[in-house]
Amino acid sequence: MYVEHLSKIFKKGNVQAVKDVSFAVEEGEFFAFLGPNGAGKSTTVQIVTTLISPSAGKVYVAEQDVLTNPKGVREHIGVALQETGIDPSLTGREMLHLQCRIFGFTNKQAKLRTSELLEVVQLREAADRICGNYSGGMRRRLDLALTLVNKPKILFLDEPTTGLDPSNRKSIWNYLHRLNKEEGTTIFLTTQYLEEADTLADRISIIDDGEIVATGTPQELKAQIGNDIIAMNFENEGEAEKAEAAITQNMPGTDFVKRSTELNLYVQNGTKRLMEIVRLLDQENLAPQTINVNTPTLDDIFLKITAESEQKRGGVEHG
Repeated sequence: MYVEHLSKIFKKGNVQAVKDVSFAVEEGEFFAFLGPNGAGKSTTVQIVTTLISPSAGKVYVAEQDVLTNPKGVREHIGVALQETGIDPSLTGREMLHLQCRIFGFTNKQAKLRTSELLEVVQLREAADRICGNYSGGMRRRLDLALTLVNKPKILFLDEPTTGLDPSNRKSIWNYLHRLNKEEGTTIFLTTQYLEEADTLADRISIIDDGEIVATGTPQELKAQIGNDIIAMNFENEGEAEKAEAAITQNMPGTDFVKRSTELNLYVQNGTKRLMEIVRLLDQENLAPQTINVNTPTLDDIFLKITAESEQKRGGVEHG
């Protein structure tokens, strides 16, 4: 799958949701598309799954052109969007059997495939209960089963665990991991959960304000930030601003992000640099409420990259 110079402008309100986006997803890869609300994640998914048309760009999915052969694309993909298309008046078994028949299965084939998928998503015991009585986690698992009826080459999941409790979220993570690693299904996942992307994805693209701002493996993205983070929290924003000014003046070239009362420095050899920072703050009569040295997580990468993106738009201070 590859996307080249993709853009989408919604005429109503003249909103450009996606801006010249390009990326590729390899066969068998678990690819995460990460970004805040309104970043362009769902719009991109709707385009690559043939639900809406792009304003510009090229998109090929399963070697099919999304623009000229949307039917060919749909034959090879499974799609689970944020809103599930489950009929609350039908049972889980009936929903799956109906989906199988829509894909052209004979009645016998549909029964076999339905039983197989109910087992896979651990809904066999609830198969004959109406979906309206399913919990959120059960509905999500059924929705996943519905997307797998045709054994798709590529599975598109748009924030599949939003609103689920940690237990159900981990259950779906485990299933997606097996689907990708054991069955070789290519998975394209959009998510706001940084831990989700860090745990599951082979590679990640971060999108912000409609633009790709970073791409790499979780390890590569973490390496961009430096070895360590010195994280400080001050009593008020005024003290944080004084600390920012002191560091900018006395430690030129130090990379940092400030948000409100928090100041994060991205450094090599954090433990060694910590003493230098403490001495400098002491000279300025500044005492942070907390100061810690941490190794970078995907949360830190996301904070830094989106802060830099906001800074370019004039929204956040950044060193």
